[in-house]
Amino acid sequence: MDGDIAGILLLAAFLVIVLPLGLDIFRLNMVGKYLTYAFVALGLVLCWGSAGILSLGQGIFFGIGGYCMAMFLKLEASSPEATKIQSTPGIPDFMDWNQLKALPWFWEPFHSLTFASVAVVAVPALLAFIVGLAMFKRRVGGVYFAIITQAFAAILTILIVGQQGYTGGINGITDLRTLKGWDIRTDEAKLVLYFVNAALLIGCILLCLYVRRSKLGRILVALRDKEDRVRFSGYDVANFKIFVFCFAASLSAVGGAMFTLQVGFMSPSFVGIVPSIEMVIYCAVGGRLSLLGAVYGTLLVNWAKTMLSESFPELWLFAMGALFIGVVMVFPNGLAGLYQQFIAPQLRRLTSRPASGAAAPSAPIIPPHTAAD
Repeated sequence: MDGDIAGILLLAAFLVIVLPLGLDIFRLNMVGKYLTYAFVALGLVLCWGSAGILSLGQGIFFGIGGYCMAMFLKLEASSPEATKIQSTPGIPDFMDWNQLKALPWFWEPFHSLTFASVAVVAVPALLAFIVGLAMFKRRVGGVYFAIITQAFAAILTILIVGQQGYTGGINGITDLRTLKGWDIRTDEAKLVLYFVNAALLIGCILLCLYVRRSKLGRILVALRDKEDRVRFSGYDVANFKIFVFCFAASLSAVGGAMFTLQVGFMSPSFVGIVPSIEMVIYCAVGGRLSLLGAVYGTLLVNWAKTMLSESFPELWLFAMGALFIGVVMVFPNGLAGLYQQFIAPQLRRLTSRPASGAAAPSAPIIPPHTAAD
């Protein structure tokens, strides 16, 4: 069996069978939240690992996807009956607190779940297209592109916080209750959403694997290693970069939408510079060249963050810094690189040995006329 497919099947069994049997619903929901960050890490494997484009603003797209889903859920929770005590029934509570008298025009389409679902993918992809078109057509790359995406993350955070009447401000969009009448706050709903999240993640891994194995994937690697040679071969380098940047943005947005469904809110704290850098660390720790490594890295870092935050909250930031330094200095290819360098050779050596007690192969019998020759 193909090694990548076998690894995906093992990951699926771990997520769908092992974890649900071994964890209570509270811990399982936390793992589900971790898995939403893995969508961002997958996008970074293609964008950073394959194409060499480091984005420090993936929290932008994660947050936009989450806000698109939160807007639909908030409108469903803000029916005239549920908000009849407000001065203006039928609008979200934070709008009423900020003395808005009507629902803003750009909120109106989010009454439809279909529109919200399309917007989750389309709006971040459109924003990534605009940013990519402006940057890559002018051959802006490397550290300059990373800094610019970081600046965009800061700008969007300030915009969301400043427009409190339209976005919920620093608190974000909270008190999300139902999805088409289905209460998403119950333990049963959280379990179902966990499995949906895991299935979407496995599907996205397969999609990313298809992209990496296609001709497009080979061109992306060539862009990373020898961009000028690809350009001189007649390819429009900027278009390929724009595509992979938009693709990574859409993956991040799907994770943001699932985060909103599982956790029940979305706030600007998931859009800014700090969460965007943490998402890069998830990918780096797992291995920026490995799709499966990025998922395991996301789970490991977030699990460590939770454990240290519960026991030694003041040490977590130091641990995160040490982890980042360790990735850069000691194992630049992450956990996947350590596995390929140390564990995989040992496994191949063990599986290639003859079984114990088996008879050694006998020497071939050479016919007399052959020996005489």
